[in-house]
Amino acid sequence: MSSTLIATTPDKINLSEWAEVAHLIDHSRIQPGVTPPQIISLCEEALHFGFASVFVNPTHVAMVASLLRSSAVKVGSTVGFPLGANLTSTKRAEAADLVLLGAQELDMVINLAALKAKDRVLVENDIRAVAEVAHGAGATLKVILETCLLTVDEKILACELAVVAGADFVKTSTGLNGAGATVDDVALMRGVVGSRAGVKASGGIRTAEGLATMVKAGANRIGTSSGLQIMQELGASF
Repeated sequence: MSSTLIATTPDKINLSEWAEVAHLIDHSRIQPGVTPPQIISLCEEALHFGFASVFVNPTHVAMVASLLRSSAVKVGSTVGFPLGANLTSTKRAEAADLVLLGAQELDMVINLAALKAKDRVLVENDIRAVAEVAHGAGATLKVILETCLLTVDEKILACELAVVAGADFVKTSTGLNGAGATVDDVALMRGVVGSRAGVKASGGIRTAEGLATMVKAGANRIGTSSGLQIMQELGASF
């Protein structure tokens, strides 16, 4: 794993400085019905503030890759989203298509049914299949646990399997299936993965205060569709 993925501790980030906070944000727009003008605006905002990435649905990846070409902002998209119930072969093929189109970060949804059935082999192999594709293309893989649907024991198991299978990050939520990130879940996930993986908090994070709370709990990446508002709250202009 790249050293840049190891947890960034709160004491190394000034959470009141927008330029430092911006590097933590996956600037996302994955709702249904997103239009090309909205994607253009998303990319313009990401380039202006220096967000970590722009995250869009697969159909918009090629467009985003073109708009962000030669910049430090990464192109991100989703695999098996939002239910995680796709076949492993389908997730692997989707990942392969996405990296070919220019995706540099992939957020895949774990196989929730297999996790709840304690089918460790299926869950691990599902993640590993996508990790192999991502890493083969030099991309980063984040595994979405959908924590609002899991017990504590299931969250712990999911984190362990994700790390063993090669995930670079574990992520709380899709943001589209019930509750999003909570401080307790982020702290639990960080406690399990330690420095072996990053932790991405996503779902319901709309303010600078909310972002800071998640970072202090152990998140070193934040998924949000409110990046512009958070930057403005911290005093930045666009």
